[in-house]
Amino acid sequence: MRFSHPSHGRQGGPSHHRREAVAFAVGFGGHRGGRGPFGGDPFGEDGPRGGGRGGRGGGRRRLFDNETLRLILLKLIADEPRHGYELIRAIEALSGEVYVPSPGVVYPTLTLLAETDLIAEQPGEGSRKKFAITDAGKAQIEERQAALDLALARLAALASKADRVDPAPVRRAMHNLRFAVQHRLEKEGADNQTMFDVAALIDEAAGKIERF
Repeated sequence: MRFSHPSHGRQGGPSHHRREAVAFAVGFGGHRGGRGPFGGDPFGEDGPRGGGRGGRGGGRRRLFDNETLRLILLKLIADEPRHGYELIRAIEALSGEVYVPSPGVVYPTLTLLAETDLIAEQPGEGSRKKFAITDAGKAQIEERQAALDLALARLAALASKADRVDPAPVRRAMHNLRFAVQHRLEKEGADNQTMFDVAALIDEAAGKIERF
């Protein structure tokens, strides 16, 4: 069984900015080769900049392998019948809006689960068909419960980090600093001494942050 899916890309909005905030924080810590506070892609192709949302493409790793994602989808469908879009949003919610699996990964996975009789499409109207778990799907969950628990714990850890880390105030302050420095140096009367004085103030602030 094959089916099409709608496009769910969306730049901006609360979820996008929340993911960007966590990406900023993890990148600042240097995880997975992050390139400093404004670089890095710690969550791979289905992470903050993945999932068909204008990511930088090329050589990135997924947060979950195909088998683990299948288990997560089975668990969510076992909880209640859902269609693809609801499953994507459910996983996003479990991760604290940090991790969003790509529709290009989720929908083919649902097709595979249906073809292997682990889930079954439910009758209904409209283009979005919901899936329900089968007895074989329930057995698969029971057999792989330990792996499923680890995957759910990983999503919970992402959500916890999202709750703790919000660098938005730092971004705002750095933007204000850059604007203030540029504005002062462009004013009439700014000379070398002014530049030294501004540099001294910035150095003083940097020193206080280091000692904080």
